Amino acid sequence: MELDPAGLLAVAREEAVLGKSEGGVPIGAALFTVDGELLGRGHNRRVQDGDPSLHAETTAFRNAGRRPHYRDTIMVTTLSPCWYCSGLVRQFTIPRVIIGESRTFTGGHEWLAEHGVTITLLDDPDCVTLMTEFIDEHPDLWFEDIGTSA
Repeated sequence: MELDPAGLLAVAREEAVLGKSEGGVPIGAALFTVDGELLGRGHNRRVQDGDPSLHAETTAFRNAGRRPHYRDTIMVTTLSPCWYCSGLVRQFTIPRVIIGESRTFTGGHEWLAEHGVTITLLDDPDCVTLMTEFIDEHPDLWFEDIGTSA
């Protein structure tokens, strides 16, 4: 069965919208099996929980719970994963990442591809709009999130 990347991305995008509605950074993620079973979903919770480690991918990963391995999973994220989240993908040997967009931020997805991770970049206009609006409205919070200054 061939999975629909856009359908998987819809789950992550719902999480991004939820994060935005909570006053946080609108990035969402979900971890699926290669058969399409949803294991965990989450959104960036840095602002809401005051915890800089709660990126969308790490939240989805934590919500998925413990597994003996992750070689049969797909990480789906609305934005190109930062180096921190790219490291999570490599550390746990997640073989595929589906990305909503990388126009507003390009993280480590090319590095992941160089190390054998299959990358699907969708260039989703809704994901682009979410991030573009957020960066315009909250530049200080955005630069804090990616660890740089304006």
